[in-house]
Amino acid sequence: MIQIIKSADRYHADHGWLSTWHHFSFNDYFDPNNVQFGALRVFNEDIVQPASGFPPHPHRDMEIVTYVLDGELEHQDNQGNRGHILPGEVQVMSAGTGIVHAERNPSRETPLHLLQIWLVPRARGLKPRWEQQRFESAARRNALLPVVTPAGAPAAGPSRLQIDQDATFFVSTLDESKSLTHMSAGGRRAYLFAISGALEVNETLIETGAQARIIDEPTLTLTARKGVTELILLDLP
Repeated sequence: MIQIIKSADRYHADHGWLSTWHHFSFNDYFDPNNVQFGALRVFNEDIVQPASGFPPHPHRDMEIVTYVLDGELEHQDNQGNRGHILPGEVQVMSAGTGIVHAERNPSRETPLHLLQIWLVPRARGLKPRWEQQRFESAARRNALLPVVTPAGAPAAGPSRLQIDQDATFFVSTLDESKSLTHMSAGGRRAYLFAISGALEVNETLIETGAQARIIDEPTLTLTARKGVTELILLDLP
């Protein structure tokens, strides 16, 4: 089963310094019928204006993945971690027993565009952890590049980033008419987001800003249909 939710049907809020689109109930947006998709709890697309950001705030028992699309993200937390994440880089934060962090756009000129994705972990009370990794654009060109894998699983390709959930994150940049196939075990879920361009998933069209919530489709054929298409695919329990 493939359920398509168009870009315009996402919840959108404009706070001036932040323009944000929520795929699931989050912050001021609550829909009891749209709280999560399996282990996937949050999928936000954010545009943060220059010299602004999120002040220090806490998280607990959540696996948080951030993928920077444009601009630069500065991270700092109470565990002594600090980093600058650039386009094509991925950040993983296991909140575990508790972590306080701040995220900001350090540029005075360029907006920051990112995806932030939260998954419920398999275990509660883990030790907080933070890591980031850069992935070359050539590695995802016309390929499904694994950037996050389950903790304890063998490393997939170049990625060293892992989370405490049986989930794998893939990113891809597909040239027009190029196709990819993703295979997964029966009974699993998948979540597909079209960052730019448009593609077909098993002959169902998904355009920029739209999402596909997929259940029990062990074979997914992805084909770019409108120019170069950038996507992120989550293979979920």
